[in-house]
Amino acid sequence: MDKRQQYALGGILAAALAGAVAWSVSEFARAPAPTANTAANPRTGAALVVPAAQARQLGIALQPAALATAAPLADLPAIIAPPPNARVAVAASLPGVVKRTMVVEGDSVRRGQPLAVIASREVLSLSGDLTRASARLKVAQSNADRLSQLDREGIIAGARADEARALAAEARADVSEKSRILKLVNGHGGSGTYTLVAPISGRVTGANIQAGSPVDGTTAPYVIDAAGRYEVEAQLPERLVGTVRPGMAIRLGALRGTVTSVGTTIDPATRSAILKASLPAGSAVVAGRATSISVFGPAPAGAVSVPLGAVTNLDGNDVVFVAAAGGFAPRKVVTGGSSDGMALLLSGVRPGERVVTSGTSALKALAQAR
Repeated sequence: MDKRQQYALGGILAAALAGAVAWSVSEFARAPAPTANTAANPRTGAALVVPAAQARQLGIALQPAALATAAPLADLPAIIAPPPNARVAVAASLPGVVKRTMVVEGDSVRRGQPLAVIASREVLSLSGDLTRASARLKVAQSNADRLSQLDREGIIAGARADEARALAAEARADVSEKSRILKLVNGHGGSGTYTLVAPISGRVTGANIQAGSPVDGTTAPYVIDAAGRYEVEAQLPERLVGTVRPGMAIRLGALRGTVTSVGTTIDPATRSAILKASLPAGSAVVAGRATSISVFGPAPAGAVSVPLGAVTNLDGNDVVFVAAAGGFAPRKVVTGGSSDGMALLLSGVRPGERVVTSGTSALKALAQAR
C-alpha cells in the first residue's frame, strides 16, 4: 500500500470516529437528567396524590400536631397507699359488746356517720356518776351563793365563803369531766350504749367487728381512709435519680398527679430510690394495689405530640403523613417516647401541622408501591 492509500484510509477512520462522538454527545443531550426523587429515596419524596374521595374511602382522618409541654421519662412500678394523716382508726374507748353494726369494709362514709352501737356497763356507771355529780353541784353552788351573800354583808368570815366557792368549783369540774367522757364516746346513759362514728369522710378499709363480739376498749374496730387523697410509692431507677424532681407530673391512666418527694438513698438490692407522688381518687385507685405510673419532665423546645397511631415505620424510619396539596407527604420524624396513646415527636413536624391519625397503613402501602 502506497502513502496516498494510507492517507485516504486514515481520513476515513478519522471521519467515522468524529461522527460517532457527535452522535454520542447528541444522545446524551437528549437524555433526561435524573430527578431529585429518583436520586433520593422515592418513598419519602413528593406527596402521595390522594383525591378527597379516595381519602374518604381509605378512612383517613387528620389532627393538628399539638405543642408538647411534657415529655415521658419512664414507666415505674408503684404501689398505691393513703398519704400521711389520711388513715384514721376508730377506737372503741370503753369495753363492751357490739350490739349492732351499720357499715362493712368498702363502704363510703361521711364524717359523723354512725358505724356501730356498743352496749357497755361503763356507760351506765358514767351516767350514774354524772347524775350524782350534778346533784352535788347544785347543793354546792347554792351553799356558795348563800355564804357569798353573808360575806358581803359582813356576817361571816370571808374564809368560809371562799371554801364554799372552792367546793362548788370542784363539783363543777367533776360534772364537766363525766359529761365530756360521755360526749366523746357518744354515750347514751338511758340505754347504756355508745356509738362509734366516722371521724372523717372516706372509705372503710378495715372492719374487724361483728355483732355480738366483745371489745376491750383498747382496739380499733374500724379503719377509714380519707376520700380523694392517695399517695403513690414507686421505685425510681438509679439512672433517673437527680433527673426526676418534686413537682414533676405523673400519670396513672387518665389520672394526673404530682411528684412530692424523691429519695436520695439507693437500695443496694434494687438499685433504685423511693419516689412518692400525690394522686386524686379514681375508679382504678385502690389502696394497696400494685400498678405502674408514667413520669413526665419538661418537653424539648419545638416538640409536638400526636396520636400514637399517626407514627408508622417506612424503610426503617419513623414516619408520619402530613397533609399536603392534593394528598399526603411522608415526613421522617424523631420520636421521644410515648404515653397514654400519645407520641412525642422531637423533630420533623411543626405545631399546628395536620397529620394523618387514621388510615396510615393504607398510605404506607401506597408509598411502598411507588
